[in-house]
Amino acid sequence: MEKKTIEVVAGVIKQDNKFFIAQRANKGELAMKWEFPGGKIEPDETPENALSRELLEELNIRVKVNKFITTVFHEYHSFKLIMHVFAVDIVDGHIRLNEHLDYKWLSKLELLNLDLADADKPILAMI
Repeated sequence: MEKKTIEVVAGVIKQDNKFFIAQRANKGELAMKWEFPGGKIEPDETPENALSRELLEELNIRVKVNKFITTVFHEYHSFKLIMHVFAVDIVDGHIRLNEHLDYKWLSKLELLNLDLADADKPILAMI
């Protein structure tokens, strides 16, 4: 059986040489893994619009989507992932977790020691 392909977006938020990283809920194949936040692209939605909407829904923040960083193609055990990654800046709001368990602001070196979702690992070389 062919695995389902999911197309998502992720945002890299950097402030004061620290990166925002969020911990996934304790469910599914990626339970408790750390990730750059984002989510699924809805039909008729641009990746940039999807990222703005997802970060508002998940984190209660309004963002400015800046430059495109990369697209990651990764195959997990139960699905295939296409993830478009952008640099973003917070323009309004205070972080409130609506879906994640925890979050941290970490240096790039500290991110290397975190239990990141596999699809998020290639992003580290590009930030």
